[in-house]
Amino acid sequence: MIFANIHYLFLLILLIPYIMWYILKQRKNEASLQVSDTRVYAHAPKSYKIYLLHAPFILRVIAFVMLVLILARPQTTNSWKNTETEGIDIMLDIDISSTMLAEDLKPNRLEAAKEVATEFINGRPNDNIGLTLFAAESFTQCPLTVDHAVLLNLFQNIKCGLIEDGTAIGMGIANAVTRLKDSKAKSKVIILLTDGSNNKGEISPLTAAEIAKSFGIRVYTIGVGTNGMAPYPYPTAAGVQYINMPVEFDESTLSQIASTTDGKYFRATSTSKLKEVYQEIDKLEKTKLNVKAFSKRQENYQPFALILLLCILSEILLRNSVLKKIP
Repeated sequence: MIFANIHYLFLLILLIPYIMWYILKQRKNEASLQVSDTRVYAHAPKSYKIYLLHAPFILRVIAFVMLVLILARPQTTNSWKNTETEGIDIMLDIDISSTMLAEDLKPNRLEAAKEVATEFINGRPNDNIGLTLFAAESFTQCPLTVDHAVLLNLFQNIKCGLIEDGTAIGMGIANAVTRLKDSKAKSKVIILLTDGSNNKGEISPLTAAEIAKSFGIRVYTIGVGTNGMAPYPYPTAAGVQYINMPVEFDESTLSQIASTTDGKYFRATSTSKLKEVYQEIDKLEKTKLNVKAFSKRQENYQPFALILLLCILSEILLRNSVLKKIP
């Protein structure tokens, strides 16, 4: 048995002054009767009440001990066991340039990417996962964390237009590398998703790939978009108009990035294909870790609560029946 709030056990120290006070009080309040000779009482029968005289005090002490034990939250565990779990450090690196609003993936490229990435995160509860975004610049939306509820909440705030428009793939990779380079994990991964070619930033994509390689980081690149033309919403004075734009991105560079870092390049031409890509990455990135953990933990306060209740009821019953004092 263990205690979740073990510091509450220090309250038992309070019993020491209480017991001392009770002993001193009994000595002062003890009734006395002066007689010339006590031999006549030597063989007088003793009432059973004498043996119950200190019972209320003992019951109060036991009740206090039980209360402290309940506050300390006693718990039982089934056993320790060695288990194997899978965990790596992953940075999601997502393009938020304006072209990600194209609707060749439904409802658009960015929303499809968010939806599929959310499923990917939910399927990897043991991983440290972070999020970087890039357009003409790059910033970290969420550092590496195992608190996936926070990460998924931040995912809801991703939208185009947060920073200057453009596609700085090299800056996106470099930013993700800074979040992973000091990681102690055996496996470090960047999943880069973009729909364009590099046209902004001070760091070229291939230079960023070499930096990632030097830190033992694999980069999986995903080129998202259909072949040919894609409908793109364009705001006008008359409302949103759709124009068809050619789907153009540098597959050669994305392939080189993946090849340089021992990663892999994928092409996602639809939402279903994008899901398949993440599923493939999920299969590729599995690291076994040995973990020693409790199999189960249960609260075990019920016996102590029952003893506490019986002590209180017994003390009240004794004081108001056989040990009742008449003024």
